[in-house]
Parts: sequence; structure tokens; C-alpha cells
Amino acid sequence: MSSLARALARISLGAAMVGAGLTHLTFQREEFQAQVPAWFPLDEDLTVLGSGVAEIALGAAFIALPGRRRLVGGLLAAFFVVIFPGNVAQYVEGTDAFGLDTDRKRLVRLFFQPLLVLWALYGGDWFRRRRAD
Repeated sequence: MSSLARALARISLGAAMVGAGLTHLTFQREEFQAQVPAWFPLDEDLTVLGSGVAEIALGAAFIALPGRRRLVGGLLAAFFVVIFPGNVAQYVEGTDAFGLDTDRKRLVRLFFQPLLVLWALYGGDWFRRRRAD
């Protein structure tokens, strides 16, 4: 049963990442540009396009490469950690995007990022004990 739950976690997170990545490249591009912190050294549009491509690649790999789920889950967790400062900046700078139009909503969102990290690690089978050979 736990392997089925991990597989469902992996596939659902992978699909969500592909979907989110596609929105980076299409109809929510401007919303994502608004979330790029003012201090980030790259152009907002380039940042959004690059992160969208990364999300699509990681999400697709998480689904299509179950034999590499540990590697991809770790990379996906690292991706969530790397983009977290942007979420903090959205809170600190008071940037409105995706319905996050109050400090409270932006603050609450910050607590979901660790859950995404855990989801990626769980789907990547990072919490299962390895048997000694």
C-alpha cells in the first residue's frame, strides 16, 4: 500500500509541476513575472521562462522515470528550496499575485513550501529505510 501511495504522490506532484510550468510559459506569465524579486539579477521574463521549463522537465521526469524517482525527487525538493526566497520576497515586498493580495495570505503561503519539499521527498522514496546487503 505504501508503494502505491508514493507512486500516486510522485505522479500527482509531477503532473502538477508540468501544469504549473505550462502556465509559466502561457497565460499566467505576467503573474509569475510579478513574483520575481526586485533584487534577482536576471530579467523577470527570462526567470519565469527558465523556471517554467525547469518545472516541466522535473515534473515530466518524476512521472516518466520511476526508476530515477529518488534522484528526481531530490532535485525537485532542491528546486522548491531554491525558489523559496522568491516567495519570502513576495511577502516582504507586498507583491500581489495569484490572489495573494494581503500580507496574511502571502505569509500563510510560505508554510506550504516545506510541504512541497516533503511531498517531493516522499514521492522520491527518500523516507524508506534501505536494507543492509
